[in-house]
Amino acid sequence: MTAETILYELRIAGSPEKAIHLARFFKTGPGEYGEGDLFLGVTVPAQRDIARRHTDTPLPVLHTLLSSPWHEARLTALLILLQRFTRARRDEDARRECVDFYLSHTPRINNWDLVDLTCYKLLGVWLENRDRTLLYRLAGSPSLWEQRIAIVTTMHFVRRGDFADCLAIADLLLHHPHDLIHKAVGWLLREVGKHDRPTLTAFLTPRASTMPRTMLRYAIERFPETERKEWLRQGK
Repeated sequence: MTAETILYELRIAGSPEKAIHLARFFKTGPGEYGEGDLFLGVTVPAQRDIARRHTDTPLPVLHTLLSSPWHEARLTALLILLQRFTRARRDEDARRECVDFYLSHTPRINNWDLVDLTCYKLLGVWLENRDRTLLYRLAGSPSLWEQRIAIVTTMHFVRRGDFADCLAIADLLLHHPHDLIHKAVGWLLREVGKHDRPTLTAFLTPRASTMPRTMLRYAIERFPETERKEWLRQGK
């Protein structure tokens, strides 16, 4: 199995019209968060199909794909890595190898979909019964994408009723300057509220007046309209 084989399949599945749309959607213009990223125009379902056909791809080949300028090559590599991790359910060494590989390639996990489609299904599962100091290190990183990995990884815990790390990392990122972190934190807070509304309310009460408005809006999205308006009146 070679990187060229997978890239060929991605090119065949791509669409020039879709590539133009994706380049705009993922903000690839000068000064935007995805500046310079290149797209082949492949849908995520098509990438999942390609990943399923290549689940035994060696890690050096995944490294080559993650080094690619093509966005879909990087996402497909991560989807294959996630499959390797999931299949190694009873092999801790194999899982650790996947986690170490993921963490060593965070500079190439450099757009929000690459983060959101993989981190909590891999790092979240790995850290479920382990020390989670790693997430706080990522939250304190100068990298926007590592910071997003830190908060989105907590989705795995939140869905199991474990909110502590989500809320703690949300606090660390509460006044982050970037909109992508505002949206991610708000999304995860909304997930907390889906499971435990009083916990979300308790978190928001002393913070709503200073947290970014986008973050607050995402967090209260499932509240009744009258309540949403009241919370937004408190927000800055």
